[in-house]
Amino acid sequence: MNISEIGEFGLIERLSKDIKTHNSSTLKGIGDDCAVIAYDNGMQTLVTTDLLMQGIHFDLTYIDLQHLGYKSAMVNISDIFAMNATPRQMTVSIALSKSFTVENIEAFYKGLRLACDKWNVDIVGGDTTSSMTGLAISITCIGEARKEDIVMRNGAKDTDLICVSGDLGAAYMGLQLLEREKTVYYQQLQEIKKQAKGNAEEYNRRLSQLQFDPDFAGKEYLLERQIKPEARGDIIRQLRENGIKPTAMIDISDGLSSELMHICKQSGCGCRIFEKNIPIDYQTAVTAEEFNMNLTTCALNGGEDYELLFTVPIGDLSKIESMDNVKLIGHITKKEFGNILVTRDNNEFELKAQGWNPLKKG
Repeated sequence: MNISEIGEFGLIERLSKDIKTHNSSTLKGIGDDCAVIAYDNGMQTLVTTDLLMQGIHFDLTYIDLQHLGYKSAMVNISDIFAMNATPRQMTVSIALSKSFTVENIEAFYKGLRLACDKWNVDIVGGDTTSSMTGLAISITCIGEARKEDIVMRNGAKDTDLICVSGDLGAAYMGLQLLEREKTVYYQQLQEIKKQAKGNAEEYNRRLSQLQFDPDFAGKEYLLERQIKPEARGDIIRQLRENGIKPTAMIDISDGLSSELMHICKQSGCGCRIFEKNIPIDYQTAVTAEEFNMNLTTCALNGGEDYELLFTVPIGDLSKIESMDNVKLIGHITKKEFGNILVTRDNNEFELKAQGWNPLKKG
């Protein structure tokens, strides 16, 4: 169905009819000029926003709209968890071109709802408009926390332990796989175009016979990490259950090196991390070798892992060691000692922020 057949308000009605609220703080959701949210009991509100652009942040050649909706929600929910807070509400704004159908956007919203339902987040509004350049997505997530529970990037102190959840580099290697198969696919399209010699009917005939079979065997984990990331609310829950409040925390969206240097800069400290301690999945290691890439570079700079990077007082060492899916990778130092990576053969190198930076030249 063309979106023009039902218009903006018809589309909003279809997208919102199955949305249910989970939180008592949501007094009014979709359907008015504003959502109405009320907090009490000394809770503080946290707000994060992400803007995702087609061709920059996602490629519809290899991510379907349902997974895109899921990922778009999760990356915002992850930001709330990174402040040691609980996500509660979300607004979703999209700009779309005429190439999208009603069913396309319903699939996108299905993914959004799946992600929000997982963490009991209420979709409370947003905006829709037209676009001349594909799909643009703007999502705002609202969370809450007690003032004393909020964790920022600026609290790391000398001797604090540096910890990371999960494993790193898998999402980046998943992207490399998708880009490789995309290149193969387009090469086949170019060959069909060449063989058709400008004959549209022949081109369409050959195109209909194309059977493209991407080579992803044994790499399913890497694809899932790229297409369907998960916010680590489970780690936040474990920290609370173990009585641990991080001194600083950030989620890894732009790469471990970039995120760690954000913490060091804002905390006015240095760091020392050990290459041998960086958690890396077996599939990531094998695929990096296939692509002739340096494994540690992929883990440090790949990004989109959405794991949690955090620091804790050294006195919490035994608690950290008892936690599932958390790895101690180093410690905080005084600022004058710099940001250091210690390699497996005990050489030391200055850590550089080489992760995702969309506005940087080159």
